[in-house]
Amino acid sequence: MERERIYTRMNSRFVLFRACIFTTLLLIASAFTAAQTQQPDSQDIDVVRVSTSLVTVPISVMDRNGRFVPDLTQRQFHLFENGVEQDVAFFENAQKPFTVALLLDVSDSAKFKFNEIQNAAIAFVAQLRPDDRVLVAVFDKRVTIMCEATNDRHLLESAIRRVRSGGGTSLYDAVDMIVTQRLNKIRGRKALVLFTDGVDTTSAGATYESTLHAAQELDALAYSIKYNTMDDVSESSREIDAGQRNSLDLRTAKGEKLSVAYERADRYLRLLADKSGGRFFYAASPKHLEEIFSRIAQELREQYSLGYYPKNRDTSVSQRSIKIKVDAPGAVVRARRNYLYKSDN
Repeated sequence: MERERIYTRMNSRFVLFRACIFTTLLLIASAFTAAQTQQPDSQDIDVVRVSTSLVTVPISVMDRNGRFVPDLTQRQFHLFENGVEQDVAFFENAQKPFTVALLLDVSDSAKFKFNEIQNAAIAFVAQLRPDDRVLVAVFDKRVTIMCEATNDRHLLESAIRRVRSGGGTSLYDAVDMIVTQRLNKIRGRKALVLFTDGVDTTSAGATYESTLHAAQELDALAYSIKYNTMDDVSESSREIDAGQRNSLDLRTAKGEKLSVAYERADRYLRLLADKSGGRFFYAASPKHLEEIFSRIAQELREQYSLGYYPKNRDTSVSQRSIKIKVDAPGAVVRARRNYLYKSDN
């Protein structure tokens, strides 16, 4: 009798277990069928596509005496695109670290200022805060990354000291590479610091126009520092060809007169800074160069950054105006005035 009772209990449990399994499978099948029934027609999916392009705007805020205004909050900033106020979705104060792409011209024309360039670049790096990062790149005919973005000061100084001058000047290729392959992939506050005479002779892909176009899309400031090598190049050419005395007839590798090439270079460097919201500097002497690097380092330490998702969701490429207002007495705002909108969809 005892065995029969045990067998009966075991059989009952097995029946109950089998019933639970069946019920579970039935529920899963029902849920799957319901999901299939409720799935919308593919033509109804993504009828409205929302752009996810975040536009980032670096901003400097000064008082009427040119002194930085610290400790501003997100609520004090008002940002307008094409006259329409935008919702600020991203805010960084001036205490956040930043990344600088330091791009140095080491072509033949720069060899006359080579030691000065190295010393000034090292002094610039030394003025940054410990957590700020620097990428060091140089260009002659080729573009070379000497050091990826890092805050290791010894590594950065070593990279700058290893730089050697070479032939050709692929300025446009260098700017294009740094903007599209490096800075565009770096998040947070960032800037391009370009040191060159501005004369391009050997770029193979990028152009004057294409790099200015890229500067309008860049969410970083471009600081261009121009040093004058025209007198050095002219004098060097006279020494090479003592019989040629008409220096005004000297031409660059692209066939432009030297005077025309330098005028074009000056215009390019000014536009590059203007379109990105940065600044243009002219280094008249080595001492002046150190002062310029010092000013740039200070400005980078004293910048806010705002980000927003444009309310205008038109996905076509277009130039849009930007205006910033700050709720602070006597505040003077410097930021880019427009940018080239390009949806990521």
